[in-house]
Amino acid sequence: MSWFLFAISTAFLESVRDIFNKKTVDKVDEYVITFSLNLLTALFSLPLFLFNDIPGLANNFWYAVIAIGILNTIAFLLFFKAIKASDLSIVAPITTLSPLLLLITSPFLVGEFPNAVGILGIFIIVIGAYVLKFQDKSRGYLAPFKSLFKETGSRLMFGVVLVWSLTANIDKIGVQNSSPIMWAIAGHLSVAIFTFPILLFKSKPNIKNIKSNSGNLIVIGFLNALAILSQMTALQMALVSFVIAVKRTSALFNVLWGWLIFKEQDIKERIAGSIIMILGVVVITLSKLV
Repeated sequence: MSWFLFAISTAFLESVRDIFNKKTVDKVDEYVITFSLNLLTALFSLPLFLFNDIPGLANNFWYAVIAIGILNTIAFLLFFKAIKASDLSIVAPITTLSPLLLLITSPFLVGEFPNAVGILGIFIIVIGAYVLKFQDKSRGYLAPFKSLFKETGSRLMFGVVLVWSLTANIDKIGVQNSSPIMWAIAGHLSVAIFTFPILLFKSKPNIKNIKSNSGNLIVIGFLNALAILSQMTALQMALVSFVIAVKRTSALFNVLWGWLIFKEQDIKERIAGSIIMILGVVVITLSKLV
């Protein structure tokens, strides 16, 4: 079960990273933090080549790098806008919807259709999303769903998981045409490159705040690099679907941090909703073995 320890470590590290994300994004902005996170993650990951060979790069690698740079720039900017706009304990569980969207997009992209167990997993995730805003049920049975979609951060995070449902396929192409470590470094560096001109155009007033927040930005990049190392180690020991399912428990950690650190309210419903949504992810994962 060593793979489980590395996978759960990935979830924990990402959740701690998001604490610093939440605290820092208000002091700089989403453009600065997207650029610095991706650049520092790539730099902190470079020493991994001391223990691994630099792979040859196939032709499709560069197409994948460009595609992942564009799409993940969008995803990161939406992600930071989401955690800036709404409670961490509301927006973080929505990341568990990415397996659900993969089941929806896979039939169109790769011709894979969900089986009965996968459909059950989708149903469970929808129930969990309902429970997240269960306190609004007094305004009508559909009010929790309506409330979730009215939340600015939630709407932005739905955009994030939509992009992730596309980038998951690009990640596969990138790894197949290089190596997991090379792809992790190149992918983050590509996002930093695509974000840089946007940063110069949109964030000139906030660039001066980088120095005063450099400690937090370095911690964010370092934690993200550690999470990637932990995830890559887990992927070498277990099925990708198992590792990603455990990784999604970061949503539950984030709900707890939202309560303990940011004093967010309605925590019981959010914990219950997160647990149900994670259960749905596990069911979808198991559906791939049926």
